Amino acid sequence: MSDPVRRIADAVLYEGYLLWPYRRSALKNQRRWTFGGVYPRAHSEAHPDDRWLMLTECLVKDSEDVDVRVRFLHVVRRRLYDGERFVDELTVDGQHHVAWDEAVERDVGPGPIAIAAGQESDGPFVRSWEALEGSVTVGSAPVAEGVLRVTVEVANTTPFAGDREEALRRTFCSTHAVLRTARGEFVSITDPPDDLRDPAAACRNDGAWPVLVEDGRTMLASAIILEDFPRIAPESPGDLFDGGEIDELLTLNVLSLTDEEKAEMRATDPRAREILERSEALTEEQLLRLHGAVRRP
Repeated sequence: MSDPVRRIADAVLYEGYLLWPYRRSALKNQRRWTFGGVYPRAHSEAHPDDRWLMLTECLVKDSEDVDVRVRFLHVVRRRLYDGERFVDELTVDGQHHVAWDEAVERDVGPGPIAIAAGQESDGPFVRSWEALEGSVTVGSAPVAEGVLRVTVEVANTTPFAGDREEALRRTFCSTHAVLRTARGEFVSITDPPDDLRDPAAACRNDGAWPVLVEDGRTMLASAIILEDFPRIAPESPGDLFDGGEIDELLTLNVLSLTDEEKAEMRATDPRAREILERSEALTEEQLLRLHGAVRRP
């Protein structure tokens, strides 16, 4: 995946992973993994608003060769062991930590999904994850001369019984698909050419929003609504898990935290700690660049 596409895809992958003020105690972080979830089928059947299938369809011209990759986050439970029992908080080498759910990135292609459960220990940190089962199915059908409709279906068939928190540990979180063609080009679903408006309107998308990326040979089926050819502003110093928000506002909010709030931010998640350290290291010039820019359309 080329760097510009990867940056956009990663922004989608981590959208909502952890929300301002980036601390475990924040009310908005009590209910996480709210974007792009593909839940276990058994959970979805009891809670129809939580889909177990993600479906995306788009059009490609002058090519029968489309590569499909599906990416999502797999919840990883991080527990703290003090040598005798699991605890909610722990100080290690002067650094405070709290129990928390992190995530590991998964990248799969067409075919069955079978990820084994596992556990690993790193000193007092014990990380574990549940098994995942499902499939990625890719198909195509002609809709006009030289034009194919490509269908990608992601299904989660992981066995499950329990509450929503347990379901989330068996969910494909922040699911999205990246489709590429080496020779042809994809057709915009939001602004197709006149002769392909009807086939574009007939494309079905549930849990995905396909947009053109980079040179038109890549389509990103995003879990959030984007415009065609989304870009990361060159002034942005790095991801903030709020890709559609204003970097300057979020950065200034981070810098305005109290020492106690910053300590909790560090303790909550390694990625939150990176945001804090990056924000505190910004120069005055870098902060001024976040204030705004004029671009010609």
